[in-house]
Amino acid sequence: MTEYPQLLQTVLDTTRPRELAEFYRRLLGFSYRPGDEPPQDNGCDEPHWLVLRDANGVARLAFQQVAELPRTTWPRHDIPMQAHLDCTVRDVDALHRQRARAESLGARLLLDRHDDAEEPLFVLADPSGHPFCIFVA
Repeated sequence: MTEYPQLLQTVLDTTRPRELAEFYRRLLGFSYRPGDEPPQDNGCDEPHWLVLRDANGVARLAFQQVAELPRTTWPRHDIPMQAHLDCTVRDVDALHRQRARAESLGARLLLDRHDDAEEPLFVLADPSGHPFCIFVA
């Protein structure tokens, strides 16, 4: 029997880990790994590494601080996106609600294909510029 490595989590580089972790925490309903929660005193908090878990306590996303991060130029390929997250919703109404939620949290629209009969979707960029998709599954 072959033994395989197990995928633990997806790591996103960012110049501001707390801001990006908060964006995805609120967008996806995740929670911080114990010890990674924001400080209660509203003091300066820019950790180098943060982890978000799903409702079952499984690590899903981590955020790693980098000194600089050129934003992708997608759909042009001058600076490719290299990776992106796919998120699904049940119907077109939910698609529009989640686009509005994402934008209210700091995302910006990159591509609008909500009227595509085969795969309605939006491609958005998170606050650090990483593209992510929301589409009807």
